[in-house]
Amino acid sequence: MSEVLNKVQAVLNEKGLDAVLVSDGFNMRNISGFTGATGYLLITKNTNNLFTDSRYTVAAKNQAPEFDVTEISVQKNYIACINEVIKNENIKTLGFESNEFIYSTYLRFKEKLEVPEFVPITDELTKLRRVKTAEEIECLRQAEHIGDIAFKEILAHIKPGVTELEIAAKLEYIMKCNGAEKLSFETIVASGLNSAKPHAEPGEKRIEVGDFVTMDFGCMYHGYCSDMTRTVVVGKANRKQREIYDTVLKAQTAVLDALKPGMKGKEYDKIARDIIAEAGYGDCFGHGLGHSVGLEIHESPRFSVMEEEIIVPGNIMTVEPGIYIPDFGGVRIEDMVVITEDGYENFAHSKKELIEL
Repeated sequence: MSEVLNKVQAVLNEKGLDAVLVSDGFNMRNISGFTGATGYLLITKNTNNLFTDSRYTVAAKNQAPEFDVTEISVQKNYIACINEVIKNENIKTLGFESNEFIYSTYLRFKEKLEVPEFVPITDELTKLRRVKTAEEIECLRQAEHIGDIAFKEILAHIKPGVTELEIAAKLEYIMKCNGAEKLSFETIVASGLNSAKPHAEPGEKRIEVGDFVTMDFGCMYHGYCSDMTRTVVVGKANRKQREIYDTVLKAQTAVLDALKPGMKGKEYDKIARDIIAEAGYGDCFGHGLGHSVGLEIHESPRFSVMEEEIIVPGNIMTVEPGIYIPDFGGVRIEDMVVITEDGYENFAHSKKELIEL
């Protein structure tokens, strides 16, 4: 039995469950290897069951060799198949992912499943994804490498008159030409005053001389996400632009210099936040310093003012301080790193000194 299935069994024992129903697609992939968009896992003390429909059964049998795959049909729906296992194995307590179930599904399953106790569990299965394996780390490294390629190539296309949408489209095209399966999130390209919006959507605004251009982009490689942000200036940076940029870079560098396992997420956030506050821009850094990345673009643990969890080897983290000034513009610089036994490895190698185009 795989290591992750052993960990699921440990969750069953810890929670006093006879079985657990897995509905979160990312947890399904992590536990079984199945990448289909529809289905459930039912893991009991004795069996591993995967239920999906005819669109995915061939893939399921290939991707999830440790699971018994059952094809769902009009005559035999999910609830009927799950109930068969419940009866055959005399399951009394069945856990479900309460953070993932929508209320209507919960009501239907609670009514129809023939189990005495339908027990909510929260993030116990999601936590199994926090420390990445060597294979996962390699996928994440390659995903970020594709981002490096895209950033290097996009610089030649950023010039006055080009729209934010055109830059976003070009970034996405370059990533897909270099092995990206798809985007890990919607690309952000924000120029001029729009760069003061941390999650601005690219639009028809045309790049002008003097603009900050912030690009936050990522792709998926073998199912794993990348995340990178770079900010450049079109033309010559003015004094305030350079001051803001240098402050953000100083904050990020200080965190990277301190990065190692054993500290709480909020302690790293404080390093960057204190530097930005000392420069007079404390009110202009409204989001957390970073987050974990994996099968999802935003995972835990976090670098945030509230994060009490200790950062450990195998955590993948972003380090992305920013300063955003309404009616002026903003800067964000973001790298994705893996925590090692004695420090970190930075997956991003794109230049971070201010680029003036």
